[in-house]
Amino acid sequence: MQTLGQFPSVRMRRMRHDDFSRRLMRESRLSVDDLIYPVFVTEGTNTRVKVPSLPGVERLSIDLLLKQAEECVKLGIPVMALFPSIEDSLKTPDGSEAANPDGLIPRTVRALKEHFPQLGVMCDVALDPYTTHGQDGLIDETGFILNDETIEMLVRQSLAQAEAGADIVAPSDMMDGRIGIIRQELEKRGLIYTKIMAYSAKYASCFYGPFRDAVGSSSNLGRSNKAVYQQDPANTNEALWEVGLDLAEGADMVMVKPGMPYLDVLWRVKQEFLAPTYVYQVSGEYAMLMAAIQNGWLDEKKAIMESLVCFKRAGADGILTYFAPQAARWLAEEGRR
Repeated sequence: MQTLGQFPSVRMRRMRHDDFSRRLMRESRLSVDDLIYPVFVTEGTNTRVKVPSLPGVERLSIDLLLKQAEECVKLGIPVMALFPSIEDSLKTPDGSEAANPDGLIPRTVRALKEHFPQLGVMCDVALDPYTTHGQDGLIDETGFILNDETIEMLVRQSLAQAEAGADIVAPSDMMDGRIGIIRQELEKRGLIYTKIMAYSAKYASCFYGPFRDAVGSSSNLGRSNKAVYQQDPANTNEALWEVGLDLAEGADMVMVKPGMPYLDVLWRVKQEFLAPTYVYQVSGEYAMLMAAIQNGWLDEKKAIMESLVCFKRAGADGILTYFAPQAARWLAEEGRR
């Protein structure tokens, strides 16, 4: 970068001196249009279950989730992302409940689209909430996660979601080739406007722990890990390869996950492909911020909003965050809807 001028003719603090000039030169701006709200849905009526490792986050039955959706619409949040917490009795080694057209997620989608057709609905495509072993795919007798056999179930899951009315299906499993096959099947069924958000750069991270508590896969996974299909946290070039493949196979959007520890990956993906690029501020990031906020170590609003604008600065077109409703309220108060 070429540096122009020198001190004292150039004083960088001059433009920082006043609020109006700081606003004039601000490079990255967060708005409610950037927010996607991940929520956890469970069976029952008037059922609300706290997630201890995610302070302020609850699993909600469909009737209560509709009230949450109404708030999202009022706040202007564009999309709600659904994650299930199903009964253990429905979990199987192959996760077949994921493809049940009358399962928890398809029923939730239908209810949301009936009451709030203007709200975008995104569904996670992965088997870990549905399997007895907590992995994102089918396993063989040694416990190894099978790729092609898993894709068959992911296709069935995606079709069940899309046919229920989901606007976005979001494969988060990291199986090779699944985007292309899901896209082909959606086209065959005439579901040509169903969007695919690919979890393209999803890392084998420790920051997913509270999420696994929320969907009930943590105890099933036990001491196992997902390193044979999720990415090594040490790699960035591999992420570009993954993103390129998913876009070539028909993904409309790509995602980097986790968020803040992987801002460099987010930046590289956006710069390389210029495609719609999203980031997930995952459960571990949320839990760390909330722990510091609740202990009085960080200012709540400043910490949350700074963390979100960092994603915009790194190139994100949108952010999945459990802070979405609160951030939307603050943005509305500031007149930045």
